[in-house]
Amino acid sequence: MSYYQRHLFVCLNQRANGEASCADHDAQAAFDHCKSRVKQLGLAGKGGVRVNKAGCLDRCAGGPVAVVYPEAVWYSWVDKSDIDEIVESHLRDGKVVERLVLPDAVGR
Repeated sequence: MSYYQRHLFVCLNQRANGEASCADHDAQAAFDHCKSRVKQLGLAGKGGVRVNKAGCLDRCAGGPVAVVYPEAVWYSWVDKSDIDEIVESHLRDGKVVERLVLPDAVGR
């Protein structure tokens, strides 16, 4: 068994050259909100959920982006309510939020 049931990586990358990046979409605020909700719901820690900062995940065109493992589901979101839905539906209940899944064709 894995140490965590699910692991969420949130891209916080900021590109200095002006190219699109997740930080342009206030990814830090989304990360902070997500981490807080996971703790509030008692999901954090061993056997539960870990929320981590990530550098570039190379899917910038869909930013902001995050990926949940072990399912390898990629998400993009618009606001805190989307983050809440990812936390409650996927991280807690194991149900993918289809409307927020990043299409496979979206890359850099």
